[in-house]
Order: sequence, then C-alpha cells, then structure tokens
Amino acid sequence: MAKNYISYHCFVLFFIFFTLISSKLTAQCAGDDNTNELICDVSNPIYQSVNLFSLLGGSPVPGGTWTGSSKQGLDAVNGILNAQLILGGGTYYYTYTAPATSGCTDNKAVVTITIGAYVGVGSEATVCNKNRTFNLFTAFDSKVMGPHVNGTFKTDKGEPVESSITIDQYKTKTTLNFIYTVPAVLECSPDEKSTNVQVTIYIAPEAGEPQHLELCGTTDLAAYTDLNLNDRLTGEDPDGTWTGIGITSPTDHTINLQELFDANGPGEYSYTYTVLAVPNSFICPDDNATVKILLEKRLDFTESKIAVSKDICESEIATATYSAKITQGPDSIPNGVYDVSFSVVGPGASGSETIRGNFANGEFNFPIRSSYFKQVGQYTITVTRIVSTSSKGKCINIFSPFSTILTIYPLPRLTNATLSALPICQNDDATIQVTAPQLLDGNYRISYNVNGDNLALGETAEMQSVGGKASFIVPRSLNTRSGLSVISIYSITDITNPSPQCNNTANVAGNLNINPLPNAVTVVAKVNDFCLNAPVTVAVSGLGSLTNASISYALSESNSSSVQTIAKAVTNGKLDFIIPAELLLNTGTTKITLLNLTNTVTNCDVDLINVTDDFVINPIPPAPTVTDQQFCKVDEAVIANLEPKGAQYKWYNSATATTPLAVDYVLKTEDYFVRETSAAGCTSEPAKISVIINDTPAPEMTETPDFCGLANPKISDLSSKTNVPTTVAWYDAVDGNLLPSTTLLVHNATYYGYDLNEVTRCLSESYREVKVSLQDCEVAQYEFFIPDGFSPNGDGVNDSFVIKDIEFLYPNYTLEIYNRYGNGMYKGDNSKPAWDGKNYEKSGIAGGIAPNGVYFYVLHFNKDNKPPKQGRLYLNR
Repeated sequence: MAKNYISYHCFVLFFIFFTLISSKLTAQCAGDDNTNELICDVSNPIYQSVNLFSLLGGSPVPGGTWTGSSKQGLDAVNGILNAQLILGGGTYYYTYTAPATSGCTDNKAVVTITIGAYVGVGSEATVCNKNRTFNLFTAFDSKVMGPHVNGTFKTDKGEPVESSITIDQYKTKTTLNFIYTVPAVLECSPDEKSTNVQVTIYIAPEAGEPQHLELCGTTDLAAYTDLNLNDRLTGEDPDGTWTGIGITSPTDHTINLQELFDANGPGEYSYTYTVLAVPNSFICPDDNATVKILLEKRLDFTESKIAVSKDICESEIATATYSAKITQGPDSIPNGVYDVSFSVVGPGASGSETIRGNFANGEFNFPIRSSYFKQVGQYTITVTRIVSTSSKGKCINIFSPFSTILTIYPLPRLTNATLSALPICQNDDATIQVTAPQLLDGNYRISYNVNGDNLALGETAEMQSVGGKASFIVPRSLNTRSGLSVISIYSITDITNPSPQCNNTANVAGNLNINPLPNAVTVVAKVNDFCLNAPVTVAVSGLGSLTNASISYALSESNSSSVQTIAKAVTNGKLDFIIPAELLLNTGTTKITLLNLTNTVTNCDVDLINVTDDFVINPIPPAPTVTDQQFCKVDEAVIANLEPKGAQYKWYNSATATTPLAVDYVLKTEDYFVRETSAAGCTSEPAKISVIINDTPAPEMTETPDFCGLANPKISDLSSKTNVPTTVAWYDAVDGNLLPSTTLLVHNATYYGYDLNEVTRCLSESYREVKVSLQDCEVAQYEFFIPDGFSPNGDGVNDSFVIKDIEFLYPNYTLEIYNRYGNGMYKGDNSKPAWDGKNYEKSGIAGGIAPNGVYFYVLHFNKDNKPPKQGRLYLNR
C-alpha cells in the first residue's frame, strides 16, 4: 500500500511539472493549467459557484469559452461551475479556450478538479403503490444536495437492487430499507461511503375498472329496474361510494333505469365510484371510476307525415322549385342530424336518394330536384328510411315508409261543355248542371252572367266536377222574377286544392225556367186539448186550390221541436195531420207554428206568418207510489183494504185490464195494478203490487195433553207439548179469551190453540182443540195426607173431610165412611170427594147430621192392585 502511494505521488509531481513547463512555453494567452483542485466536501455551499477562470495560472486572456468532461453544472460562457450538480465523485477536466483575437498558437489551458465521493443524506420516503415504480434517489433529503449517482443500492439483506424499484406489487402497507454506497475517491478518502434509505409504500385505493352499458331505454329496461352498479366494476375495493342521478345515500348502489329514463329521457348518465385513501394518509390520492350508461330512445315515426311545399299548375313546370317537409307523429323526434332516404315516383320519371339534414322542433326540411317533375300528373314522394347520425343503434326504431303526393294540375277546360237546369220556384236557389267532357274531377270556381227575365253580371260560384259532370248554384237573390233566365260562364278556376288555383277562359251558356210561388194568406191551424201521450190532431184550412201540399211546422213553449214537415193531399182547401208523440213529451200549453207551405206539384213554397194555435197537453198522473202488501188470511182483506185509497184509484188484476175490481173483491195471493185518474180525465200508467195472503197452520200436539195436577201445570206447559211452543196462543173458547201463559190448567178443561207467525204476525185461521187431563201422576213421586178429623160447623175452616190431591194420584178411588156401629155414612169418589158430616146412606131421621164422635173410613185406591187402606177420623162440630 505504501509503495502504491509513493508511485502515485511521483506521477502527480511529474504531471504537474510537465504541465507547468508546457503551458509556459505554449499557452500563456490561455493561462497556465492549474494543479488538481480538490473538492472533498462538495456539499459545502461554497462549491455551488466555483470560478474556473480564477483557478488558471499565468495571465489568461478573458472572453474565451469553457468545455469540460462533464457539462453538468458548467456555465460555459462565464466559466462558473456548480460542483454540486456533478453526479459522481472523481476527477474532471475543464478546458479554457482563449478568444480567437488573442493570436495564440496554443490557446487552451486545463483546470483539473477532483470531487470527493458524496453519498448524500438518506431519508425516510413515503410513496403510493399506484406509482408502479419508485426512484430511490428521490428518497434522499432534498434540503441538501443529492447523492452522487455512481453508487449502488442494496437491500438491508445485502441484495443488490436498481435505483428504480417496482412497488405496484405491494397490496399492504410495507416499509423497505436500503443501503446506498458510493465508491471512494482516493484523493479525498480511501473508503467508500454508505447511507441508509427507508421507503414506506402506501396502498392506493382501487375503484376498479368500469364496464359501460348501452341500452335502448324504450324497450330494454324491464330487467334493469334494480341495477347493482357494483356489478359494473371489476377489481374494486368494497368500501367506496357512488354518486350520480338516483343515488340517494352513501350506501346506495342500485338504480332503477326505467324510472331514470322515464324521468330524464335518453342520454348518457355517469355514475362515479369513489374509494377514499386510508384516513390520515396524503400519500395516495382518492381513486374513482365512472360507469357510463347510455340510454337511447326508440324513435317512433308512426303517423309521421311528409308534405311538399306546394302543387303547381301545368303552366309553372318550367320555373317551379320543389321542397318537402317531414313532420313528426305523436312521438317527438329529438333535434339532431339525420340521414333521410326518399324516392320519387311519377309520370315519366322516378329515382331515390339520401340527404343529410337537421331535425329541428319535430320538422325536417329538404329540397327535391326539379328534374323529377316534367309533366302533368301525380308524383309520389316516399320517405323510406330515417336514421340519426349520432345513434349507436341500440333501439330498433318504429318506422314504416310514408308518402305524400305532389300534383301538377292541368289547366281547367270547358271545351264542348253544355249547361242545363230543372225548373225552380221564384226566390229559390237554382242548380245549374254542367256537362264538360274535358273537365277533370275536382273543385272549380266559375264566373258567370245572368240575362233574360232576371239580370246579373260578374257573379261567381263554386262547383265540383266528377266524371265530366258538375253543378253550381245561382242564388235565390238572382231569381226574384218568374220566367226565363239565360246563364253564361266566361271564366273557370281550378280550386281543388288551396294552392295552386289554375285558371282558364270559357264560353258556355244555358236556360233556367222559374215557377211562381203559391198563395197561402188564408192558412189557419186549429188544435184541441189532449192528455199526454194521446194522439194530437192538427186541422189546417185555407189552402185554396192546392191539391197536394207539404207543411213545415215547429212547436214551442212547454214542448219545443225542430222544424217538422208533413205532406198530404188537400181536400176542399183542408188537410189534417197528427203530431208525432215523441214531440209532445211535456205537459202544459204548447204552441204550434206553421212555418212553410209547399205546392208539392211544382215544389214551390212560401213561408207562413202568424199561423199559430195554442193547445194544452194535460199531464198524466204519475203511476201511484205503491209497495207490496201482506194480509193475514184470517182478516179476509178486500180491495178496499189496499193502499193507496181514494176514489181516484182503480184496481185491476192485469196491467191491460180496463174494468176495475169491486171494492169488496176478496184479496188473494196475486199481483194487482192500480191507476190514478186526474180531474182532466187523464189516467196514469199502472203500478203493480204483489199481495201475499199469509196463513199460519194450526199448532200440532207433539205429546198427549196429560199432566199431573200435583205439579200445578200452566198454559206454558201445554204450549211446550206443541210444535210451536214459543208462538202458540191459547183461548178458553173459539173467539174466547186469550189465556196468559201463567194460567193454571184445569182438569178435563178444553183449550183452543192458535199459532202466531212471528214474521207475518198472522194468527192461524184454524185452531187446535185440546182437552187436558191432570191425572197423569207417578204415585212414587208424591205423597198425600189423610186427615184424622174435621169440624163441619160452617165457619169455613175444615168444614169437610177431604183427602187433598188424591184425585190426581188415584183418579178411580172410592171412599167409604162408617160409624162405630159399622153403619155406612158416606160413599165418595173423584166426582164427590168431600164428606160434610151428614149421613148419606139413610134417609129420614137416620139420615140427619152425624153426631160428634169417632168414625172409620175405608179407602179403595183402585190402582196398581194397591190394597184398601182403613183408618179412623174424629168429627167434632
């Protein structure tokens, strides 16, 4: 190492000595070469401006130029070097060339500068992976000069790397450490220099790649009423938000394309998906992606029309120009540029072409070449295709070819024409018939004169020609005199269309005969009063010598009508007719006014003045207001019971019957009809009612009417043994008294049951007769008491000996009473139950009142083989 160092210095000294000797000999005007200028601390700010000229030795002539082995940082004109801009350590040579005016044969001098290695100041850099690559040199501290670039980078694991590293493969935040080393410059330092660089890679948000959508908004949106915009992206981060028409919240990502189209129409709609960078990070920008949705409108050319600018006359063929206008139908056509294809087909010429132009406010105007139109006739212009030049063809437009006709009209001609007319009446319009073989079908205006018994000059009229025949009217104002008029046409104009009106001269004449009007000063009308809807006859007199006539009339006041006309034969100056019923729908006073009288032989008529008559149409009473009625059969209702009542009402058994029913006619279940007759004798329409005669059947016994008297049975218990226990009513006799339900039943009594229908409230006409037994008792259920004494003293208390209730338990019982001597005193049974203390077995003195004392009884039950019972009783008066 020492030997190399000595050799190096010997070489340097030799080089300097040789340079000095050589420069002194040959380059004095450029100055002397300098010795090696060492800049080992290049980061010192003083080296940003090194004056190379000042480093030259000798007496250099100023004004020359500089060149160097490194142009970095060199101001070649002023000889100023910014050493900090040189990108690597080492030795650099800068040559000064003296100006040509110096006269030197050797006009160059060299400044040698050695710059020490500078590794820079390593720093911590942050970068976004969206940049794809990162230059590690940008990670150095920019507050001082950058590092020399002739060094090498290694990872913190010693792996060499290029200065530009790839960073887009990182998907999570990553920090990388690098070591940068520059080679040593021995003149300044024998050792290489190193520094550390740290790079932190942030992950950029990813909005994804959009997939645009193009649809026909008119027909294709049924499947897009809930379009998920997320489906239109690929590779996006999931936490972004959408903006655009129809997005209502930060979390909303669906749109209804049908509603969007309906509300906003066709167009391109943009929806932007934005993903925000990591919070608090300003390294990576927010990312967004825009999905574009193109919605085109299907163009509907239905009912679109084309019209030519105008038709022309035969005389204009040589000078006319032509154009057409397309007008949209009910569906509006957007403004814009369109290609329109059309064809022209006509006599002697046809062709087609496409023209480009603007649809504006629903109209498209375009010219048509005049070469198509060379002769009289009709030319069909047909639009065969319309296409918007901006359309992408997403919709299939509704289009059918549509046409118009341009007509070149011939001049009207009345050559060889004739005029004729039927006779008319005085003051009437006259119809003049024109026969013109050469006159084409169409509408025409003529100019004519009237001569003869009537005179008028320069009159005009219009007529329509069909198959060489036409007619026009000579107005009544020109026909005021009866007799003969001569009509002559001198000019004709074709007015079939508003434009053009082709004109030509004419010379044709004909005769017109005019009949006089009838005289009707004495006409009188007479009408009597009638009921509404009855035929109303009008008697007309004063018609003079007319044999056949028609009369027009009108009605007013209560009934009004348009003008009516009747035609009849006239006899002795009179005729009559019936006014149609449909003209007389209202009651009240009606006026008939005769308006016109026509002689139907000549068809001449005259207006009538003040020929009127008033008559009354009496009202028909309205059909009576009725309702269906019901009666009970038991009430035997008659016609007089029906509502409404009154002498003005008549009842019938059919709608067409004319004979009313008698008031005592017994009602049946059937329909009846009632009419009302007014004071004027007008009868109403019939009103129908349905009469129902309700009859309730007699109640039926569901059980035998047997009871046990010991249970105190009542009328309600009897009702329960019928088929209508809740509605049956019981009486004590036919037409007798109604018995309350709490009435106690009587043995062997007869009751009469009627049923009451709860709906119709009708009592049954027939009844159920029932005889009641109270002896249907179960002996085991009841006990009876045999008293052991009684006191027949007439005080009303215990005056007889009675075995209470025995008649219910043992209805066939017998009772025998004996005195203490065994003599019989009394025999009783159900029909004679009580012993009053008398001897009924003997007559005379022995048959008197029994004395006080003890007596004996024998009770025979006569039921169920029960043996007789004996006992004693005590009589005490």
